[in-house]
Amino acid sequence: MFQLFKKKSSRPIISDFSILGADMHSHLVPGIDDGSKSVEMSLDMIRGLMALGYQKIITTPHIRPDYFPNTTETIMTGFGELQKAVEKEKLDIELECAAEYFVDYEFREKIDNEDLLTFSGNHILIEISTFSPPPNLYESIFQLKIKGYQPIVAHPERYTYYQVDEFRKLKDFGCLLQVNTMSLTGHYGKPIKELAQKLLKADLVDLLGTDMHHPGHLEVLQKASKDGKIMNLIANKEFRNATL
Repeated sequence: MFQLFKKKSSRPIISDFSILGADMHSHLVPGIDDGSKSVEMSLDMIRGLMALGYQKIITTPHIRPDYFPNTTETIMTGFGELQKAVEKEKLDIELECAAEYFVDYEFREKIDNEDLLTFSGNHILIEISTFSPPPNLYESIFQLKIKGYQPIVAHPERYTYYQVDEFRKLKDFGCLLQVNTMSLTGHYGKPIKELAQKLLKADLVDLLGTDMHHPGHLEVLQKASKDGKIMNLIANKEFRNATL
């Protein structure tokens, strides 16, 4: 159906994710969302990402008032503890911390107060409901843009109520799109994998992220690194990860 994974001879198949340089979506600050449960678990996942070739990790805990009512303070306190542990273990990795913001009506208040955690300058990671689009999505994006932020829509392939044209509209509105690498493996199901493939085929994807929450995700990524079709795709697409 798709020619997306057709082998190309212009570049060799790669064996890790070092070509990306940075992972910009993960949940490694321990104990504050549905990600890592402990510093030790975080360290194990960081070691695993390093072994897969990543040189920089931007971790992005959830901020979602109904489930994960984190604040800038709680996130940065937890991240500080993680940084100390990484330094103690002498892990040669660049770490940065931001957040993954759920777009709801409370998010607008954070925009107005400019109480936002960004990375690599002005980049901000946002997510929306996987069940239905929020009525204030474009208003929130507009407010972010006029305040100088660069919104990145996390895992658009999981919003299967949208067609490709809607994601093209989001791009035209000034958003970047970040697909989860694990979506390409079918980890989240066939419809999500197929939408990820469509977005890549349409050249709408700017970034890849692991969205790593636990060691099981590391195992999925390790298997993906041995999948020639997936790795050849990554080698032959231009992503922005290395610019972060």
